[in-house]
This record gives sequence, structure tokens and C-alpha cells, in this order.
Amino acid sequence: MKKHVTYLVNNGFTLIELMIVVAIVAILGAVALPSYQTYTKRAKFTEVIAATGPAKTAIEICQQTEGTDCTAAGSNVLPSTFDSLVKDITVTATNNANAAGPWIITATGTSVVDEETFILTGTINNNRITWQKTGTCSAAGLC
Repeated sequence: MKKHVTYLVNNGFTLIELMIVVAIVAILGAVALPSYQTYTKRAKFTEVIAATGPAKTAIEICQQTEGTDCTAAGSNVLPSTFDSLVKDITVTATNNANAAGPWIITATGTSVVDEETFILTGTINNNRITWQKTGTCSAAGLC
């Protein structure tokens, strides 16, 4: 008496299995790509935010030590040329006759970060400058 043994041999994937895998990869790509693009823009926009640091620090030091027109102190520390992600930085004040501010530092990004703006408004509160951030970068989720 001989036993007949049958072996099942799998020769590959079926078409439906391959289609399911392709559909899953497409769905993951459709979800992941926009998130990745926003993440990379947010990472690049930190360069624009960091570019306001020297002006902010100069205004704070000027206010604490001299108490004079600190807009000039903030403008003097700005570089003559900017990083490839920073288009422009300006320092202005609305009432600087008595050095009371408020000071406005506006940084604009290049087209790489959709030319979004980052604005710091500094006002004196209990002999300290407090900074409020605004700008188009908030709505874009970059700052």
C-alpha cells in the first residue's frame, strides 16, 4: 500500500493580493506626503525665527542698560545679507521718543517657506520686555 502525498506549491502572489498591497501603499503615501512637506517647511522656518534673535537681544540689552532709542540698537545687529531662507528683517517702533516701545521685529521668509512672516512685538511690562508673536506663519502652522 502506497500513500499518495500531495504537496501544495505556491508559485507567487495572486493579482488581488498585489492590488491590495498597491492600494495600501497609495493610501499611506497620500496621507504621509502632505504631513512630511509641512514638517520640512516648519523645520526650515525655524531659520527665519532664529534670525530675529540678535535684534531681540539687542533691544532687551539696550532697554535695560541705556533706556534710549533701542530701535537703532536692534537694527544695527542685523546682517547685511541673509540666509537663503530669510528674505528680510526689519525693526521698527511706534513710540520711541522715550524708548518705551513697542518694538516690532518682522522677519519674512523666502519662497522656500512660502514667504510667510514672523512678527515679534515687544512691550515693556514691569520693567521687562515681553514679546508677542504674530504673523502669517501662525495660520500656516509654521511657528
